[in-house]
Amino acid sequence: MRNFQSPGRSAVYADSAMVATSHPLAAQVAVALLQNGGNAVDAAVGAGVLLGLCEPQMAGLGGDAFALIKPAGEERIVALNGSGRAPEGLNAQTLRDRGLGAVPVYGVEAVTMPGAVDAFCTMSRDWGRLDLAQVLAPAIDYFETGVPVAPRVAHDWGAQVDTLHGDARRFFLPLGRAPRAGERFAAPGQAEVLRKIAAHGRDGFYLGAVAQDMIDSLRAHGGTHTMDDMAAVASTYSDPVISPYRDVELVEHAPNGQGATANLLLNILSHFDIAALDPMGAERTHLEAEATRLAFDARDRFIADADATTRLAHMLDPQTAAQLAALINPNRAQAHAQVALRTEAVHRDTVYLTVVDRDRMAVSLIYSIYHSFGARLASARYGIAFQNRGAGFTLERGHPNEAAGGKRPMHTIIPGMVRKNQRLLMPFGVMGGAYQPCGHARLVSNLVDYGMDPQQAIDAPRAFAGLFSGKDGLALETGYCGAVYDALAAKGHALRWSDEPLGGAQAIVLDPSGVLIGASDPRKDGAALGY
Repeated sequence: MRNFQSPGRSAVYADSAMVATSHPLAAQVAVALLQNGGNAVDAAVGAGVLLGLCEPQMAGLGGDAFALIKPAGEERIVALNGSGRAPEGLNAQTLRDRGLGAVPVYGVEAVTMPGAVDAFCTMSRDWGRLDLAQVLAPAIDYFETGVPVAPRVAHDWGAQVDTLHGDARRFFLPLGRAPRAGERFAAPGQAEVLRKIAAHGRDGFYLGAVAQDMIDSLRAHGGTHTMDDMAAVASTYSDPVISPYRDVELVEHAPNGQGATANLLLNILSHFDIAALDPMGAERTHLEAEATRLAFDARDRFIADADATTRLAHMLDPQTAAQLAALINPNRAQAHAQVALRTEAVHRDTVYLTVVDRDRMAVSLIYSIYHSFGARLASARYGIAFQNRGAGFTLERGHPNEAAGGKRPMHTIIPGMVRKNQRLLMPFGVMGGAYQPCGHARLVSNLVDYGMDPQQAIDAPRAFAGLFSGKDGLALETGYCGAVYDALAAKGHALRWSDEPLGGAQAIVLDPSGVLIGASDPRKDGAALGY
């Protein structure tokens, strides 16, 4: 039980249904859709779309989405990949011939086709209970009339004022500056787009005026994107990646997402008696940091588009984890070669939500435009922010993640689930760019090794050995004490106090009693709500 005299929040308990999102208005919309006859997919889509308005620096119609879905009355888990592909005109050799060593992070070359809308429409068609128009109606109203900007959103928005270009400044700095907390932000142009989607499904977005607006805008910036590229966008289903940890199983989305990195990380940590260590102590943090560096090195060498990821079985092989665990010295940070984290490591901008309904259908959904405000560009007519997911490609010749037309880049965003005894225990996700696999591993370990409830597991201080917001080294949140910092320094770590929170998270535990237990990260503006 938490200390009720200390700052914090309790987990939320409910019988019928539960939602956890990174913004209270999205959580409220999800609950309303459930109470009006919708299921978990309806609620997730309706709330997810709204988050593109409530947190426009994080997500939007020009972005990508991934989902894990557990149908009602079943224990199987379905993975839906809603990440877009590079335009057919993207060519790594052309970029190398220009003297580039990497895809320009905020150049038009980094803009990949938007996959999220197709994913939402596919989810609604295949799994939803309400008409898409009913699902989108609350979001359309909010996009038209606006929402008060939340405090964490205002903080993040203000940091991007000087990075936005052209039409993005017109749509996302309507007052000539970033909105302050409590000021209203609306996107009526995107409300018009949503009405087209409500009436015509995915064709309302990928064909006709909306698609033409995006393509014309991208080509005006020198992009190779075409209407054929837009029309070809299609979500794909796959089986998830599953691996054991203690008495549970971690379920992750298959590549091109980086979920298998979390599987490998926990596989490595399973070779140590984590439960015997102080959960906030130096020893645990050291082991986690060393395992993170090893797991991320494997990620950067192996994970790419599904067709190009040929070493997934090797990453998940227990022998691979055993061999990597043997490289870790519990008393000393090893002089590993610096992990070649590419541009995907410098951002933190993603929204995540999870829903469990009365019939115990569960959805774990993550949605993003990649860096803050994506490519910092927007379409001229409707104000759709373009993602810069192509910055996740490499220009290294022959690498499985080498940039190419029609290919999906390696993705940071990963929805997660945990199973126990072949039954769903917890849909969850951790935001924060490259931190996400480490966040998944830590949250699962907090629950399994230390018996924390989901809110305690989310609230606990975090550490990350890798690039975050452009800074390297082992970053500690300020929830750690100075003695831990000193002990880690004595082990040879290059340390820094993190100047911002490490990600955010949401989770819902399906307790064996039948009660649902929801949790939402105080590092964001969100909420868990149930009934």
